[in-house]
Amino acid sequence: MAVRHQLIRRSPEAVWAVLADGTRYGDWVVGTSRTHPTDATWPRTGSRIVYTVELGPWKGSGETIARRSEPPHVLELEAISGWLGTARIALELRPWGENTMVICDEHPLCGIAGKLHNAVVDALMQLRHRSMLSRLAEVVEGHEPPGQCERGHDTCHPTER
Repeated sequence: MAVRHQLIRRSPEAVWAVLADGTRYGDWVVGTSRTHPTDATWPRTGSRIVYTVELGPWKGSGETIARRSEPPHVLELEAISGWLGTARIALELRPWGENTMVICDEHPLCGIAGKLHNAVVDALMQLRHRSMLSRLAEVVEGHEPPGQCERGHDTCHPTER
C-alpha cells in the first residue's frame, strides 16, 4: 500500500473544486493524456471518467469510477486499467489551519497489478504520488511563483505568503 501526503495552500473546498472538475483530471493525474467525465454528475458515487494513457508509441484507455464521495473531505476512486487490473485510490482532504493536508492511499485490487504487488511496486507508486500530488497542488494554488513572504524571508510558512 502506498500512502503519501501533500500540504496544499488552499482550503479543502478549493482542493475539492479541482477534484470535482472531471475535465481537470488530466491536469493532475500522472499518465493521463486525455480525460472526460461520462456524465455531469462527477464526482458523485458511481460517476465515471474515461481517459487515455500514452507511453511512447503505446496508447491505452481506462476509466475511473467514484466509489465514495463525501465533499469536501473524501474521494475514493477505482481506476480500471484493462489487463493491468484495478486499483483503489483514496484521497482524504483534512483542514490544516487555513490549508489542506491531502492524503493519498492507493493499492491494487485485482488483475496483474494485484498479483504482482510488492515493495518495489509500492516504491514506484510513491514516486507517482509525489508527482501527482505536486501537480494537484500546482493546479489548486494557481502556479503561484515562489517569493518572499510578508516578513521578508526567502522561504516562509505557507500562511505567511
